[in-house]
Amino acid sequence: MKKYFTIIFAILLFTSCATKEDVVYFNGINSSDNSVGLDSYSPTYHIDDELVIVVNAIDAEAAMPFNQFAVAYSSDTRMAEGRPRLQTYIINADGNVQMPVIGDVKLAGLNRAQAVALLEGKLKDYIKDPIVNIRTVNYKITVLGEVNRPGTYTATNERITLIEAIGMAGDLTIYGERENVLVIQDYDGKKTYTRVNLKSDELFNSPVYYLGQNDVVYVEPNQTRSRGSSIGAATAVIISVVGILISVATLVVTVTNNN
Repeated sequence: MKKYFTIIFAILLFTSCATKEDVVYFNGINSSDNSVGLDSYSPTYHIDDELVIVVNAIDAEAAMPFNQFAVAYSSDTRMAEGRPRLQTYIINADGNVQMPVIGDVKLAGLNRAQAVALLEGKLKDYIKDPIVNIRTVNYKITVLGEVNRPGTYTATNERITLIEAIGMAGDLTIYGERENVLVIQDYDGKKTYTRVNLKSDELFNSPVYYLGQNDVVYVEPNQTRSRGSSIGAATAVIISVVGILISVATLVVTVTNNN
């Protein structure tokens, strides 16, 4: 009898244990590893991106017609209220923004440096030495699943890594599947699905290490969470009680036999 209790107790003990490698990120990295080329990443613009485009020049007055300003209006007095702010531009279905004076400019598919060079080239026909600054104001990432704070987060610097997005969401819970994180991307109506292993140093070479506008990160539940979801509260209590009884019975039998 003692033999059977001991076996059952050992099974319960070892099946409830997890190793360090089950939850640690980047297991394959050592101090001599180096990643090359990560800083060269520059996101490209896509349909529905909302941009602030500011045109400056030595002659500030000459640049004014190329900057759109918006103000709020009172519905009662029909008067402008508050300070003017720069109008944003949304890249339309054709990949264009409509700029004052110069008209449609195709920015979809370009990164920031390319877009700036294109706009400055067009503006040289109108003003001397134009300087263009572009900023994306709706650069958002959504993180769902087994994280501590699922939700949608805004990236202020237009360049966010998968690790940073997970950090914004409060890291994975202990029940998050670290070896099979799903990244969903939607570029101009075409969706792509990429699986990432957070426990491998290959993460840094993944095409989704840097996330894009409106990307979705989904962390699946691991087997422990999946098994637990199929067990009701009453069943979980019963299992716990049975485990305790087995442990107590094993202890009693051991003490009895020793006496």
